Parts: sequence; structure tokens; C-alpha cells
Amino acid sequence: MLIPFFRQIKKQYGDPIALVHDMGKGILSAVKTVFKGIPDFICHFHFLRDIGKDLFEKEYAIIRKRLKTHKIRTVLRRKAKELDKNIGDDPEAVDHLWTSIENGCVDATAMEKMPVMAAYAMVHWTFDKSELEGYGFPFDCPHLIFYQRLKKLYDLINAQAIKDRSLFRLWQPLTKVVEDRQLKKAASQMQKKVETFKKLREALSITDSNSKKGLNDDGQNTDIKSIEEKVKQFRNEGIPDGENFEKMTEQIDKYWEKLFADPISVTSSAGEVTIQPQRTNNILERFFRDLKRGSRRRSGTVSLNKTLRFMLTDTPIVKNLNKPEYLEIILDGCRTLEERFERIGSRLVAEKLKAEQRKHQIIGSEMKKIIKLPDLPERLSVLLAY
Repeated sequence: MLIPFFRQIKKQYGDPIALVHDMGKGILSAVKTVFKGIPDFICHFHFLRDIGKDLFEKEYAIIRKRLKTHKIRTVLRRKAKELDKNIGDDPEAVDHLWTSIENGCVDATAMEKMPVMAAYAMVHWTFDKSELEGYGFPFDCPHLIFYQRLKKLYDLINAQAIKDRSLFRLWQPLTKVVEDRQLKKAASQMQKKVETFKKLREALSITDSNSKKGLNDDGQNTDIKSIEEKVKQFRNEGIPDGENFEKMTEQIDKYWEKLFADPISVTSSAGEVTIQPQRTNNILERFFRDLKRGSRRRSGTVSLNKTLRFMLTDTPIVKNLNKPEYLEIILDGCRTLEERFERIGSRLVAEKLKAEQRKHQIIGSEMKKIIKLPDLPERLSVLLAY
């Protein structure tokens, strides 16, 4: 399929100056057949992604499977709902918790609800995904992060920091997770591999964890020769010994010639110019992602789960307006719905909408700020020691 497509592209536009693509066998074979002699390079993002998958996908699959077996997410969500009922509609309690965390000591007004608020914050903290960078696996490993956070939650409970036993029922299911030998071994092995993978990311100067660009990251504007030197140093000194890392070394060696492109001189109407081939094929991928999103908006194929979840409770009753008897009751002597709505004060409507919003808001903005703290367990341990 690719060869006829590329031949058509070549017929219409001629030979490209250079090619940048992923490591798929199909595209490698098709490019070799159709574009002989054209400088051919591998996208650094796809190169890194494939190396990461080969390096620790096996351990990650075990972590995902064992967590699913323990059904710990279901247990935690059930506990979060239970704690939510205990807290009630008390936004001030969250404010007091935040003040206590900022000051490093318990606000006197928050003393009574501190244990239950801390428990509620910790449960949601285990689910928080603010550590994720937006690149997807293997750059982001949400199941590993979730497991690591479960261990911190377990340590907090095990230290009897939650004095009113708000989280005591979680001790047993969390103990099963933390003491799961398969899970512990896979997480330990994977963490070592992740650290090595991060070093290669740094050497290639792409998917920087501080860029916040996610999949739109084109890599740092670093000289290609300096990047090549960094990767060479990593290849010779940064890869640990052992069979677990053999394939990583093989992949780097196999694609070395396709990773680092020298500038290419071409003749244009303005004379001879030098072009540096792009390090990624992100420009086209961004185009197709935008195209996909637009199609989804038009076709309505996106999941309705979120829409249904945040829909006002009485929204389905609107269908009853098709019934003349029901409409007559609603209109209450008015000729039209517009006239009927004029009788309702705008202030009352605004208050009702705000109430519904609070009712259906899973986590308030203040609580979101709290659960995004990376050192929340340590801060709460200090507060709960009072």
C-alpha cells in the first residue's frame, strides 16, 4: 500500500530533499524502494518511544495487571465517596486545610476535621496525574506512579498518622498491594530501567519534562553535532551491563546512521542554501491530530460519558415538553415558555445553577491545588503529628 502511495507523491512533487519517519518495517521498506539515494532519517521521538517500550513494557504490563487484580482503584474510589459524605458541603474546611499545609501547623479552626480532610486529600492524591508530561507511554508511566503513591499512602496509614482511623479500612487492601511480590519486583526493575531511559532522553534533548508541550515537542534547538556527542557518550558510558539493556544498545547501533543528519546544501532561486533536516515528524503529526479532533467535533463520536456525568439531574425531563398536558402545567397560564421564564428571577436561576455546579463538582479548585502537591504525604504527616 505504501509503495504505490509514495510513487504517486514522487510523481506529483518530485524527490524530497530528505525523509524523516518512524521505524516501522513497512515505511522503511517502501522508502528504500521508491526514494533510493535520498537522505533518510529516523524521528528522534519515535526512536525514543520504541526503545522505551522494548526496555520496560514487560514490567509495566505486570504492574498494570497486578493492580487490576487487586481492584485497588475501586476500593479507593468507594472510600473517597464515603469521605466526601463525612466532609459535607464545607468549603471552609478545605481552606483551613490549605492554610495549615502552607503554615506547617494545624489551624485551630481545622483541628476537628483535620484527620478526615487529610484522608480525603490523600486518597485523591493517589489518583492525581499532574506528574504526567503528556507524551504517553513510555515517557509517562501512570500505573507505576500510581503504585508508588499507593506505597506512600500505606506508609502514612501504617505510621498511624490518621488518628481517627479515617483510612484504617484501607490498611488491609493496601497491604496486599504493597506486599505483592510480583508487583514489587516488577516496579523495582522498571524503576532502574526508567532512570536509564531518562538519561537517553536528556542526551537526545527531546521530550523535556519541563517543556509542557507534550506531543508537540520538537526537541531543544541544540546543535545536532553536540547531541550526537551526548548520545555517543551515553552509548559508551551510560548503559548498565546485563541482558536487560542489550537490546537498547543494539537499537542505538542499528539506527545510528539514521539519527544524526548533516546539513544539506540545495540550490534555490536565491542561490545555494543550507537546510538542517528536522529531528522529528511532529509537524505532520500535529496536522493529523488537529484534523482528527475537528472530525470528532463534527461527527460527535467522542464519548458522552463526561457530558452525562455533569448533566443537570432534571435535564431529561425536557423531553416532557412534547406532552401538551405537561406543557400546560409548566406554562401556568402563560402563552409561551419565554413568557413563563420572565416570571423567574435571574438571581434565583444563577443561584440554582451554582448549587448544581457545586453538587456535581467532583473535586473543588482548592482541593485540586492541595492534591497536586508532590510532597503532600510528608506535609500531612507533620500536621497529623499535632
